[in-house]
Amino acid sequence: MGKIVALANQKGGVGKTTTAINLAANLAVMGKKVLLVDADPQANATSGLGFDINNRGIYECITGECGAADVIIGSPDVKHLSVLPSSIDLVGADAELPGLEDGHLRMKKSLDAVKAEYDFIFIDCSPSLGYTTVNALVAADSVLIPVQCEYFALEGLGKLLSTIKMTKSRLNPGLEIEGFVMTMYSRSRLANQVTLEVREHFKHLAYDTIIQRNIRLSEAPSHGKPVILHDAASTGSAAYMNLAKEFMQRNRKQ
Repeated sequence: MGKIVALANQKGGVGKTTTAINLAANLAVMGKKVLLVDADPQANATSGLGFDINNRGIYECITGECGAADVIIGSPDVKHLSVLPSSIDLVGADAELPGLEDGHLRMKKSLDAVKAEYDFIFIDCSPSLGYTTVNALVAADSVLIPVQCEYFALEGLGKLLSTIKMTKSRLNPGLEIEGFVMTMYSRSRLANQVTLEVREHFKHLAYDTIIQRNIRLSEAPSHGKPVILHDAASTGSAAYMNLAKEFMQRNRKQ
């Protein structure tokens, strides 16, 4: 039975989608069967892996028009990696889901139907704490939180943690925090200070691997490829391979 991990942070531009794409791709390269669910109306995870953002996808699943198995697409470039795509239609989900029967369970029901076919399912959440993101948290076993190494990185993090706590207490008692990943790191005093604060506050939940700013990471989505296929020798590719290895090590311990 696969583990479902939501990647969430309501602050945009923190490397969430980059982390979702490259962590999923690297685990697939390591031989794990992985599904990446694009639950963001911007559909950057979908286009970042070279898929058409106009296909049916997660929106049709959660509104009941089709099942996840009907719209999941296998990656032609990365063996063992599949994508459940998104589209701009998902914008309407926050308004529609509250009016649907078991609206908070729609994503969970869709993913539970295919969960057994994968080792890991990653949900790239929207940069908001709306109803669609709550749907993802209800469906997930754990939450991986990318934290940008910038001044405002910790601003608003409390609100995300409160949403996770609320979801755990009311809707998903098994929900845990997978960890915090420091992203977009640059060698500066401020970046070091933010990293130190996260590690002091969250202890073992903070990953050892740090994702540095890297031009190859920025370029890869425009080519519709994860960075390991765009430039496997780059610093960004090495960092995400290390993150995948650390992720696996932590999950083996669990």
